Amino acid sequence: MNGAAPAADAAPPEGKSNTAARTAIWTGVALGAVGTATIAFFVVRSFWKRRPADETSERIQTLIDEANRLIRTLEEKK
Repeated sequence: MNGAAPAADAAPPEGKSNTAARTAIWTGVALGAVGTATIAFFVVRSFWKRRPADETSERIQTLIDEANRLIRTLEEKK
């Protein structure tokens, strides 16, 4: 116990700051930004309207399926 005890409210030496506190603050800011972006993404995605299937596309897909079925039938007969 040599010397006097340091003062409880002594400021940190010049150039040294509380990096843990700054890191915690910036981590909180980053997590808040990521959370906000995630919520915004899901809100926009929920309102995104999908185009209804039109009759022409359905008919084309039916014809493609039928053509594929006929090709398989021809290959089986070979």
